[in-house]
Amino acid sequence: MRILVAEDEKKIAEFIRRGLKEEGYAADTAPDGEEALRLAAENPYDLALLDVMLPKLDGVEVCRRLRASGFAAPIMMLTAKDRVEDKVKGLDSGANDYLTKPFAFEELLARVRALLRPRPADAAAVLAAGTLELDLPAHKARLDGKPLDLSAKEFSLLEYLLRNKDRAVSRTMIVEHVWDINFDTGTNVIDVHITHLRRKLGENARRKFIHTIRGKGYMLKADV
Repeated sequence: MRILVAEDEKKIAEFIRRGLKEEGYAADTAPDGEEALRLAAENPYDLALLDVMLPKLDGVEVCRRLRASGFAAPIMMLTAKDRVEDKVKGLDSGANDYLTKPFAFEELLARVRALLRPRPADAAAVLAAGTLELDLPAHKARLDGKPLDLSAKEFSLLEYLLRNKDRAVSRTMIVEHVWDINFDTGTNVIDVHITHLRRKLGENARRKFIHTIRGKGYMLKADV
């Protein structure tokens, strides 16, 4: 999952970015409203965290413009303003949630998980391929009924592959959804993570989950 963090206070922005990264999310930061709109126009985000008091364009205006442009991902407003009318203004601009500063990072994470949780009309809370299961609300993976020990990034990568099962996804697509804007496309990090995943899935000649599609990328097949 890739998240846009629009926050003009550098320490707060970096704190949020690092925390999200440790949880397996890819996060890009924008110091002002104009940069937030630019990044949102160029990258496929699954969630946007917008500080209300942004320079150039405030968070409420950014939210309005994002919605007007067709941005469908959830939006959470972050602000020191705790008046009811301020919250109403933010929510009416198109935001899905509103978190008042200062906040505990655990609460931010819980709200992020809630906003990213699949809705019944969109997808199941448990992604599966054969006996491989990914429980999104619990953030747990199982194979043949037994727990899989995955790193945060491995979990995110496997989630993306499962969401696109039986469909070839390119390295570029993986980068856009699993890694942040600072990812060095000249490295073999994706291939290394795929290799680690295959090893943990116990792949062999008889049983293979992740297939390399020459010239296209990778595909996780459902009929394992």
